Amino acid sequence: MAGNNAKEAQENPLSGLHLLLTYECNYQCEHCFVWGGPSQTGTMTLDTIEQILGQAKALGTIEWIYFEGGEAFLYYDVLVAGIRLAKESGFKVGIVTNAYWATTDADASNWLTPIAGLVDDLSISSDAYHGGDEDPEPPETARRTAQQLGIPVDFISVAEPGAADVPGAAGRLPAGESAVLYRGRAAELLASRVDVKPWEQFTECPWENLREPERVHVDPFGNLHICQGISIGNLLKRPLTEIMRDYDADEHPIVGPLLAGGPAEIVRKYDLPHEDGYADHCHLCYRSRCALRERFPDVLTPDQMYGDS
Repeated sequence: MAGNNAKEAQENPLSGLHLLLTYECNYQCEHCFVWGGPSQTGTMTLDTIEQILGQAKALGTIEWIYFEGGEAFLYYDVLVAGIRLAKESGFKVGIVTNAYWATTDADASNWLTPIAGLVDDLSISSDAYHGGDEDPEPPETARRTAQQLGIPVDFISVAEPGAADVPGAAGRLPAGESAVLYRGRAAELLASRVDVKPWEQFTECPWENLREPERVHVDPFGNLHICQGISIGNLLKRPLTEIMRDYDADEHPIVGPLLAGGPAEIVRKYDLPHEDGYADHCHLCYRSRCALRERFPDVLTPDQMYGDS
């Protein structure tokens, strides 16, 4: 078994598994990939988390487990229990949060003390989309308290529409400011604020390593997302080891065209109606995927990723 795990580690670069603990969020940000908001449904149970962690362990290459959303702290008891399970299983643990809970130093301490020593990265969303510029205090309070408790912490920030592109990372989340990616709610609410570019020029996916992913997301329903809204399997129906072993990027109905020629190739391959221009690669990809959902319901899923829940 040890030999098999070593061989898989060489062949499979997947090192980060990001758990979308819930699609629910106390905010409804304009830039959100997953259409997070107060009315969203879909939250992981502790049994599901335990099952996912077991599969991550069996794969043999996962180093990082992230808990995200939506807003993971809305389900605090499940979050803390999941963090402990992940740490006990030998993983590094990260959390992504908007820090709505850090209204005072005392409150922040109450929320963070139980996970001090267990969390290796606390990524706090802090930008104009999360509560607005007029109220930066919760993220600052959360960061200050985390530092006092010895929890590694940083801000992640999404720039205003039209800002220069800033590449993202793979296994672990990047610190600093990133550009708006016009998919999910951002495709509906923000894309019109920037100048469009001819659709033919979007001939690659500049953000994700689609052939040999280092990071994937798993949602409350078990969908394994190579990019938000593009599933390569379901962990609750088939083991992660089998999904990654059998994953053929070129044969995937969405990933294949993206590798062959980016979002423009999806349009060509499926002869999709389209506009002359789009805000970015993600904008054309997302619009194309929306048009193909009935054709590929198990791949372009779930409804929450497309604002249909």
